[in-house]
Amino acid sequence: MRGLAIRARRTGRVLKAGGAAATALAALGLFLTACATGGTGARDEGPAGSEAVAKAPTTPTTSPSATKSAKRVDVVKLVKEDPEVSPSVKGALKPCVADEYPVDVSYGELTGGPSDDVVVNVMTCGDAVGIGSYVYREEKGRYENVFKTEEPPVYAEIDRGDLVVTQQLYKKGDPVSYPSSEEVITYGWSATRFTEESRTHNDYSNAVGATDTPSPAAN
Repeated sequence: MRGLAIRARRTGRVLKAGGAAATALAALGLFLTACATGGTGARDEGPAGSEAVAKAPTTPTTSPSATKSAKRVDVVKLVKEDPEVSPSVKGALKPCVADEYPVDVSYGELTGGPSDDVVVNVMTCGDAVGIGSYVYREEKGRYENVFKTEEPPVYAEIDRGDLVVTQQLYKKGDPVSYPSSEEVITYGWSATRFTEESRTHNDYSNAVGATDTPSPAAN
């Protein structure tokens, strides 16, 4: 829209150029005469535009105080060295392609710690099924496991300062891509741990799109 308006103004100027040329030249002549004879033209006041810029008060651009550092963590090492993570999840945490591991990582404010908390989702390579979700909080320079769930398929994320965990539920014979239902659980940080704040259950129909893909193995 802005480009159309600019083109329209330019077109108007071209159409009016022939009729306005004489008027513009006359006005220019009067302006130059006034400047040459010491009239009250713009030269009497000097370069007002540049002075206005020079004298304008400068507002310092300050960044928000005490912003948390966005540290990046070697989450694969963190998970593998975490005694809270089950051996089965550690065993499944292998590269899918080259050095690409099946992990999703989110950084954000969850616990009010000195730096951003780290949410890690470990998945399978083939079907991207979440097999473990963890939250790490920095404590005295180290990251401590303050939340875990290893009931696949599961996925955790940060939503407006809350931890939201989605767990898909399967009936016998459900394909991986079509769970029968899911639980969406919202957790909030309370002093030293996460506590459940709300829970939503969603049921889905498998009448359309069902395949013969095997369902995830139950724990």
